[in-house]
Amino acid sequence: MSVSSAHSTGNSTESSLSEAGASVLTDQRIVVLDFGSQYAQLIARRVREQNVYCQIIRHDLSADRIAELAPKGIILSGGPSSVYEDGAPRCDPELFKLGIPVLGICYGLQVACEAFGGKVTNTSRREYGHAMCEIVQPGTLFDELPGEIDVWMSHGDQISAISEQFEPLARTSTCPFAAIRHKELPVYGMQFHPEVTHTPLGGKVLANFVRGICGCEPNWQLSDFADATVRQIRDAVGDRRVICGLSGGVDSSVVAALLYKAIGPQLTCILIDNGLLRQNEQALVIDEFTNHFKADLHVVDAEDRFLASLAGVVEPQEKRRRIGHDFIECFKKEAESIENAHFLAQGTLYPDVIESGADPDGPAATIKLHHNVGGLPEELGFELIEPLRDLFKDEVRRLGLELGLPEKLVWRHPFPGPGLAVRCLGEVTRDKLVVLRAADAIVIEEIEAAGLYRETSQTFAVLLPVQSVGVMGDARTYDNAIAVRSVNTDDFMTADWSRLPYELLARISTRIINEVKGVNRVCYDISSKPPATIEWE
Repeated sequence: MSVSSAHSTGNSTESSLSEAGASVLTDQRIVVLDFGSQYAQLIARRVREQNVYCQIIRHDLSADRIAELAPKGIILSGGPSSVYEDGAPRCDPELFKLGIPVLGICYGLQVACEAFGGKVTNTSRREYGHAMCEIVQPGTLFDELPGEIDVWMSHGDQISAISEQFEPLARTSTCPFAAIRHKELPVYGMQFHPEVTHTPLGGKVLANFVRGICGCEPNWQLSDFADATVRQIRDAVGDRRVICGLSGGVDSSVVAALLYKAIGPQLTCILIDNGLLRQNEQALVIDEFTNHFKADLHVVDAEDRFLASLAGVVEPQEKRRRIGHDFIECFKKEAESIENAHFLAQGTLYPDVIESGADPDGPAATIKLHHNVGGLPEELGFELIEPLRDLFKDEVRRLGLELGLPEKLVWRHPFPGPGLAVRCLGEVTRDKLVVLRAADAIVIEEIEAAGLYRETSQTFAVLLPVQSVGVMGDARTYDNAIAVRSVNTDDFMTADWSRLPYELLARISTRIINEVKGVNRVCYDISSKPPATIEWE
């Protein structure tokens, strides 16, 4: 069956598969109402660390609909809006009367406070970054915590007055209502962000809400998610064929392994070699998925096409758009040769969804485009399967190990969908990619030799669109600069730069300058996320 004639029925398969985990233990669910926070998914991840299932829902669902979901607790996320603005997103005020514990975080706190007659105003004394929070009323949210904790603030608005129904639980030097609770209803709120790693004891605060206040039992396991997803894939696919795009990265490899466990020979993998892969990437993928899994693998050599499309392009989003478009066209052409092709599987993760502004009508802002999120046109003709859409990177790695993938592949550092194109700043050319690929290989070799590959979360080289003067031998040079980026993170939603030993950085710099022709300067990126992103484009 050709791709153009394959039948598509919308997103029904995607929806059922993405809800596989929720179907296992719905009586232990925590829901997060998303007001547009870039950290909404991170809140869900932190709840799952308590082995309690958590899912994201729209902020404007009715209280009746939320009651039907029967959550044990409700979390109101942060968001970029101000509650006093016209059209600012709000929740159904009736949800506070459901008797279900509610926790508002940052904007979510302000929404809850306003719903009960409190006042939120803009303040000239804004808080961005670390702050010391004094606990004025121990217990409940702050049970078994010290009298003062380090927290992460990110707000320009704050509560200026609370109604008589509320009482303060914590404060900072500039925020008198850093945490509050309703005196009678199970409604709580905090101005700081407990979900980010910059709040060291934030996990305990969330645990106090999820386990203590909501009474959730720690009985959701990733293995349950895997078993449920395998069953749903088998039921949905039947005797038809699924196509999976492989990139060599962890996400697509785990998707392929999960599908192989579910449907075996009904899986066909396609690797589009776009010329933007890491060194020896194609050989690694071929070896793993023809020898380890014995999967049907098609390799498409499309380097010339992608580089021609990128010629002269310097704008990052345009690069991503063109790469996504060419990927679809190449994928579509190859898929036409695969008989009974009906489903397309992708390795979309939670962070991909939130960073792409998953809901075009929702309040979240788009940070960057992902070519595997919402980029596949309807005319492609496939039903979409995204079995990892509810998982975070660390959960995907654990799932990969359970499915039998080798540790070397599972723990491989993430690689962006557009490949080296977003690490080659400015115009992408074949010559630049040769330089970047060689430099990147040296960085990884040295990180591995130092025993730090598993200790760092993502490490790579970036070719900068900058030339500088240097001296090599007795000659003056005017060559390229390479930036080395290495970060540590638990979730890839926030990250801090890796404190690599000076001796290691010196070896990396020396090797790159000596071994990679056209480079005379190496820099080290010491930016955290936020405010920077992990990738440069």
